Amino acid sequence: MSAAGAGSAAGAGNAAGAADAAGAGNAADATGLAELRTALGERLLEDPAALAAYSVDSSRAQPEGLPIAVVRAASTDDVSKALAWADARGIPVSVRGAGTGLSGGAVAYPGGLVISLEAMTRIIRIDVDNRLADVEAGVVTAELDAAARAHGLFFAPDPASAAWSTIGGNIATNAGGLRCVAHGVTADVVASLEVVLADGRIMRTGARTRKNTTGYDLTSLFTGSEGTLGVITAATVRLTPVPPGQPRTFRASFDDIEAAGRAVTAIVAGPARPEVLELIDARSVEIIEAFHPSGLPAPGAAMLVGQTVGLDALATAEAIAAVCRAHGAVETEISDSDSLLEARRLANPALTAQGLRVSCDVGVPVAALAAVFRGIGEIAERHGRRVAVVAHAGDGNLHPTVEAGETPEEYAAAELVIDDITRLALSLGGTISGEHGIGSVKRHELPWQLDAMALDAQRAIKAALDPRGILTPGRAI
Repeated sequence: MSAAGAGSAAGAGNAAGAADAAGAGNAADATGLAELRTALGERLLEDPAALAAYSVDSSRAQPEGLPIAVVRAASTDDVSKALAWADARGIPVSVRGAGTGLSGGAVAYPGGLVISLEAMTRIIRIDVDNRLADVEAGVVTAELDAAARAHGLFFAPDPASAAWSTIGGNIATNAGGLRCVAHGVTADVVASLEVVLADGRIMRTGARTRKNTTGYDLTSLFTGSEGTLGVITAATVRLTPVPPGQPRTFRASFDDIEAAGRAVTAIVAGPARPEVLELIDARSVEIIEAFHPSGLPAPGAAMLVGQTVGLDALATAEAIAAVCRAHGAVETEISDSDSLLEARRLANPALTAQGLRVSCDVGVPVAALAAVFRGIGEIAERHGRRVAVVAHAGDGNLHPTVEAGETPEEYAAAELVIDDITRLALSLGGTISGEHGIGSVKRHELPWQLDAMALDAQRAIKAALDPRGILTPGRAI
């Protein structure tokens, strides 16, 4: 069979495997579950309230039924035992950390098994000399950052959910965040991984060295694989020295969102390098301020907020403010306070609370920002729905959020708006996901970006590592 044929067969097999595995999970007998109970003791949760709590993530995806049990793993060995048990019975497995994912990748399968890594919270070692940290998958992102800062280092990936999200979840989705414009995404700081394969075998990838060209890059393969190839239980990640001096935050308000996009393009192309460069449109600013009043002034159309670091932070911020004024900013401000960035982090809960529940995280080349903002405005007008936009503008990653009532019809109408925005991003050379992953919410969009051969290749890899199709079946790829 050709590689393409093998991949097609793998894709069909995985699709069928999702249904077969769900059926097998429903048919799991009491004797089989008793074996897992004996192996894991109180770490196996079966109470209906616990099953319901572990069945959802932070996305709009909803489970079709309850799992048979939840494994609240305390070690890699627990994960190994659970996967070996599930693989032997063909039971589908969903994997979760803190449940902050926005793409539906951690939603439980009816009759399936949930593996939670939230209790694996050890920061094993901060290796100051090599600027590395060895951590378990359940370590909260902000807690690792705080531990590193005690040694004059920091953890660069900075998702808006950093106070709750876990390192394992960040790696599994290749999370981004506010500091990506300066430091890249999670994949850029992962040195090595400990991974449990579908049949329970434990594998280690990567090395502690800066350079490593030994064999295939399996570390990168598992980073961003969304729980479809194995369960990441521990990692070695790179740390960065804390810049000296006083950071500065800056704000620039615009009466035209396209002008704000052009300003971002000029900043990124210029010599003044921000560590953070975010955009919040006027509607989002109003909603955030109503949700958590902080005195944030509403712009006419959009606001750029960001931060500069290092001994020349003030001069850099002043240079960026000058670029903004040259591109139409009607007001600029530079401050020592982090309040602007804290307001940006509140965008998702604030928008959700105001009925803007259906969102995406498309990415475009930075030079296309003005065009994508113009196009989103046209799409919103055509559909007659309000669309709020916040963005990691410095790397072209946008989070448009569409107003929707709490009915299936409202959600369906909002999804059509998201689909049009996604197609717009692709037409500008962009991507359907910049940082949240595909999960179940965006899986229908995959053929819009990836050709058949690319999909076949990914599904062939999936079939090789998870031949029974138990790991997060029917999602991501």
